[in-house]
Amino acid sequence: MRVLLSTYGSRGDVEPLMGLAVELRALGVEVVMCAPPDFAERLAGVGVPLVPFGPSASELTRSAPPPSGLPERAAALIADQFEVVTEVARECDAMVVTGVLPTVAGALSVAEKVGVRAVSVTFQQLTLPSPHHRPLAYPGRSLPADETDSQVLWDLDALTVNALFGEALNSNRAANGLPPVADVRHYVLGDRPWLATDPVLDPWREPAYFDVVQTGAWILPYERPLPADLVAFLDAGERPVFVGFGSMPMHGSADVAAVAVAAVRAVGRRVVVQRGWAGLDAVDGLDDCFVVGEVNQQALFGRVAAVVHHGGAGTTTTATRAGVPQVVVPQLADQPYWAGRVADLGVGVAHDGPTPTAASLTSALRTALSPGTRERAATVAGTIRTDGAAVAARLLVDTVTREGQPA
Repeated sequence: MRVLLSTYGSRGDVEPLMGLAVELRALGVEVVMCAPPDFAERLAGVGVPLVPFGPSASELTRSAPPPSGLPERAAALIADQFEVVTEVARECDAMVVTGVLPTVAGALSVAEKVGVRAVSVTFQQLTLPSPHHRPLAYPGRSLPADETDSQVLWDLDALTVNALFGEALNSNRAANGLPPVADVRHYVLGDRPWLATDPVLDPWREPAYFDVVQTGAWILPYERPLPADLVAFLDAGERPVFVGFGSMPMHGSADVAAVAVAAVRAVGRRVVVQRGWAGLDAVDGLDDCFVVGEVNQQALFGRVAAVVHHGGAGTTTTATRAGVPQVVVPQLADQPYWAGRVADLGVGVAHDGPTPTAASLTSALRTALSPGTRERAATVAGTIRTDGAAVAARLLVDTVTREGQPA
């Protein structure tokens, strides 16, 4: 059996698929991934072949196209998928598809074109229509704040998705001999999408508008040791606070780094700063600050006093599993939701807004570092599942094997 994993996005979109790839290979499945070129080295490290498509995801993120440019960018990405992914998909028995919505629609269209079974997966539930939460608003297309009828809001969301991506998708489908899609969101989600999140950290609530398969989070065991100089820093004093914002560009990053370092120092802690896509760096030459690049967060988070981060699904799950208190400074999309879940579970603090000051971050850190939060974080850590990728791998193999049998 050969499975194609397809995504376009940040590390949070790619790394869970790597976790799934490892579990699929343990079942004897051959795996190949189509993803942005940014992750070639990371995928090579776990032996997953990469077929790159599209421009660099980090460069696209930093360029921050205006909302008016979304349809054009979507059309180009979908065209790249038809050009690159189609040939790979022809040699596969199934596809697992995730990432930003228009590229999911493109990958599913490729699967339709070549006649391969495909599963649509999301790593956060806010894009799944539900009476229990509002849709995420797209840039430049806010939802009416005073509207409380869930069905109305989700109908508006479907209209927005069609307006943004319908032409981009259907022009590419027409060029490839496929009929138009009337409802892009429904096409992407299907009747039974997979939700690859932890049921404690991200509970799917019933009743819902349709069936969802929640597998648990797809976690890649990361065996890479911490750099020797980082280990020496960790060993040289009390546990530091980690500060990192992943794939967020964090405009004014020098100010963000200065604010974060000042806040950590104000609570009497040393600090580990991760550069990330924002390029954060040390603000002075003092030896209480250590700067890292790509690092094994699973190993590092177990050795820090608290984690200050942007609220990506992967980072939130990793920190929660590690039992370390969190301060989430959400920037966009689903990140306010994860910040709220951290606060609701009592394992950390949701910062009010995307731009911290030294005072606001210091206050949040004092709460996160309190004994009560530390104890709660340790307790919740023991409830987070670690078998989500294994569950999904077995489900996929069983489904493909069953459907491949003659009637």
